Amino acid sequence: MLEKVDQVSRTANTTSVQQLKLKHGAATGGFGQLLREQAAEGDGVHFSKHAAQRVQQRGIQVTETLLDSINQAVDKAREKGARDVVIISSQAAFIVNVVNNTVITSMSGAEMRENIFTNIDGAVLI
Repeated sequence: MLEKVDQVSRTANTTSVQQLKLKHGAATGGFGQLLREQAAEGDGVHFSKHAAQRVQQRGIQVTETLLDSINQAVDKAREKGARDVVIISSQAAFIVNVVNNTVITSMSGAEMRENIFTNIDGAVLI
């Protein structure tokens, strides 16, 4: 029963491919296309609705290379037993729930300077 509730919760917190198409148009290339491809594959991290909005609002360039690095960082964090981590790249920081493979939020490099990261149990630099 708890597993089913967890699945419903995860589904409610992640942005589906259809929602992205409706909300942001069926633009080719860019973050939207990358997210659609990742969702179709079913592997790797998923961006919550909030995180997807923050990426777009903050102009964070999520490339395939960056997404691969995030996935590798999540795998390493999982191996160490981490549950919630901050993944810091040269361009941005991503708060990720490792258990659910979900990016919770993101911030640009400039926003990282004066912020405090709370409720995390690990950090990965990429």
